[in-house]
Amino acid sequence: MEKREGEGEGEEEQVVNPWTVSAKGGGKIDYDKLIDQFGCQRIDQSLVDRIHRLTSRTPHVFLRRGVFFAHRDLSEILDAYERGEKFYLYTGRGPSSEALHLGHLIPFMFTKYLQEAFKVPLVIQLTDDEKCMWKNLTVEESQRLGRENAKDIIACGFDVTRTFIFSDFDYVGGAFYKNMVKVGKCVTYNKVVGIFGFTGEDNIGKVSFPPVQAVPSFPSSFPHLFGGQDNLRCLIPCAIDQDPYFRMTRDVAPRIGYQKPALIESSFFPAMQGETGKMSASDPNSAIYVTDSAKEIKNKINRYAFSGGQDSIEKHRELGANLEVDIPFKYLSFFLDDDAKLEEIRKEYGAGCMLTGEVKQLLIQVLTELVERHRRARAAVTDEMVDAFMAVRPLPNMFN
Repeated sequence: MEKREGEGEGEEEQVVNPWTVSAKGGGKIDYDKLIDQFGCQRIDQSLVDRIHRLTSRTPHVFLRRGVFFAHRDLSEILDAYERGEKFYLYTGRGPSSEALHLGHLIPFMFTKYLQEAFKVPLVIQLTDDEKCMWKNLTVEESQRLGRENAKDIIACGFDVTRTFIFSDFDYVGGAFYKNMVKVGKCVTYNKVVGIFGFTGEDNIGKVSFPPVQAVPSFPSSFPHLFGGQDNLRCLIPCAIDQDPYFRMTRDVAPRIGYQKPALIESSFFPAMQGETGKMSASDPNSAIYVTDSAKEIKNKINRYAFSGGQDSIEKHRELGANLEVDIPFKYLSFFLDDDAKLEEIRKEYGAGCMLTGEVKQLLIQVLTELVERHRRARAAVTDEMVDAFMAVRPLPNMFN
């Protein structure tokens, strides 16, 4: 049974919400405990196999390897799709920095796969208003960062005929705002404090923000896209720290006549220094950025990527690497597409036949190619292309 908003909050020693991710004693996030705390469900192999069958495509590496590991009502979305009913995708980005790191790319890489596999439309929300309220940013700077981040998002390869990117500062109003008011009326101040942990020191803009992120889940918020299709289901790919917003949304949706959004949720991409939660934008050496040069990538991995190898070659040959904590191997499990090659590394490195330096060299090659590919794609994104994705217009190829 799905937990109602506020249940389980504050009872656990780990904290996971849109602004804070911390584990007990600074250790690893316990995802099993998080699933129980949030009341979502784990994605099992039968769901992965079903997606494979319905789309006739090899499931994305993030799905095959459990990066996207939890869901809400994904089976219902697939049931509807099997009956010939369509859905739309919704994801977003809070633009607080000039450049994205690899962890920021993960939901967009996966969403692109979903869009192509299911041939469905996508809305991408840039919460420039949120970052203005949470960070020390002016309205104008938040908007500028939003457009810069949009270029990185577009560079992931989205189809402009199926994709609408919008800035809250530019788009909120009309039907979207009406839905915000409907949601806001249903959520008490005590409940929003229970869900998000707001205090008396927080500005009232923060307290009023959750409906803004909630209502893209409802097709009537986009009359230019989904006019008259108010029963269209929504699937939201996101990191699991965004779950509190959508627990609130799912609680409210039936009370205002809408379908509950479904979610497919990812674990966190670990920091270079170890798997203790999310990467920190305040520490440039905790992450690989899409603006990093080949030299910077090599230096960061060699100097900062936490190794599970032993402290001497002799001991490593004897005991092998601890793959549970080894960051180079974990990064390869995200970005090395070849399952057979990854399995070979798992066996050889875990048995001590491969050394940490060899694994790091392979990772440097994989990430350098990924970042360079992204850099080339981003360089090709013009302001006119951004305008095209953000134009309020019907999507000509929505379900084709």
